[in-house]
Amino acid sequence: MNFMISSTRQSSVKAWIAVAAIAMAGSVTAQVQGPTPTSLTGGKVISAEDAKKLADKKAAFFVDTRNVVNFGKGHVPGANAIPYKGSSDDVENFDATKDQFELAKLPAAKDQALVFYSDGPTGWKSYKAAVWAVKAGYKNVNYMRAGWAEWQAKGFPAEN
Repeated sequence: MNFMISSTRQSSVKAWIAVAAIAMAGSVTAQVQGPTPTSLTGGKVISAEDAKKLADKKAAFFVDTRNVVNFGKGHVPGANAIPYKGSSDDVENFDATKDQFELAKLPAAKDQALVFYSDGPTGWKSYKAAVWAVKAGYKNVNYMRAGWAEWQAKGFPAEN
């Protein structure tokens, strides 16, 4: 038996194989990055309920690390937009030298309660900013890991 595939058909098959390979490579990359850590050395991971208690008492400085467009779509009332600009890998021991975060916009008092948040458990910006704050000597760093997604899901108040 002799099977022959036309050159047009061969090109089409090769194109589909290339597309499939690219798609598979993309899914491998997405799986490597995954969710943020569930603990924060030198700080505390808190729920949206815990964060709301702090917000209700005006007992913390809230930091929304998302970009200004997403901040403008809705945020925790009174939160401060301090976007985290990251190029480092989304891993626990990230290379902070590849990133930018304006620590100078945080309160001067190192014992001030801080709450960092971004989109949710896959939002590395808030985790990384919280790590920066801990390394800068802040003593009361809270990381709302479930982020804006949990805040909204609970029906808590929002500002635009």
